[in-house]
Amino acid sequence: MPMEHLVNLEPLTDPDSVGANEDVRPRGGRANEIRNALQDEIESGKLPPGSPLDERALAARFLVSRTPVREALQQLAARDLVRIAPRQGMTVARLSISQVRSIMETIGELEGVCAKLAARRVDDELRTRLDEALQHCQDAAIQGGTEEYAQANTAFHEVIYVGSRNPYLADLIRTARRQIYRYSLRNFVTKAQINKSMQDHLKVARAIQDGDEATAAHQMILHVPSGSTGFSEFLARMPMSLFDTEASEP
Repeated sequence: MPMEHLVNLEPLTDPDSVGANEDVRPRGGRANEIRNALQDEIESGKLPPGSPLDERALAARFLVSRTPVREALQQLAARDLVRIAPRQGMTVARLSISQVRSIMETIGELEGVCAKLAARRVDDELRTRLDEALQHCQDAAIQGGTEEYAQANTAFHEVIYVGSRNPYLADLIRTARRQIYRYSLRNFVTKAQINKSMQDHLKVARAIQDGDEATAAHQMILHVPSGSTGFSEFLARMPMSLFDTEASEP
């Protein structure tokens, strides 16, 4: 595993004051900082599924002893983000194909409900915000790259979450998306993928703006690759090494 996966963050402390900092700052607080940093890297895909995690290297990176690192990794394991295997070390947890499919199906259905509620409650402000989000996506597709379009895509969906006026539903979707985001990084690599996403966005946005609940929900569900064809295309873009082949499939 290339070491760059373990040294991307700047040191959080002065190397000459490691011992002092650990004495002054509660150990649990230091472990939480390390957990949050690693969790962000795991969920963003910077640390891909299956990446090895070495306590000694992480301790050197964060300028701490191995104790808070071990605590942070145990917390991540409790959140199913890290796998601790006896005699095999620790790695970023991988999901099975069936688990990824299940999460995507859930996201698709929840996003469909969200789009339906947004269409039911649409007003002039939401119509304007959707147009602005569509323009942002178009600008990112023309002038930016994969990362810029991914950010514009997230912003488009956020407009719909807010427009649904159901914060509980929106938080459920955000939580599910965080679990699966590291498996979605190859969605906007080609122009064809970006163009399809933009066309999907346009159909969803127009249905919401027209107050057409059924069409808004249907188009949003089609937008998420949880169906047989969409999911097959998604799998074709993903290295099988990112999936857990040991997990039992239903």
